[in-house]
Amino acid sequence: MWKLFKNLRQDESGQDLIEYALIAALIALGAVTSMKAISTAIGAEFTKIAAALS
Repeated sequence: MWKLFKNLRQDESGQDLIEYALIAALIALGAVTSMKAISTAIGAEFTKIAAALS
């Protein structure tokens, strides 16, 4: 049993995949956050345009 735990602790074969998944999740979170801010700004501009046309 201890040999299994020792082998699992030393095995780093899946480490790269986990790191890439975390980076992808961080990029996705940043994209969603920035899209929300951009959509608010675009909505405000369309509101100004609609008010100017009225």
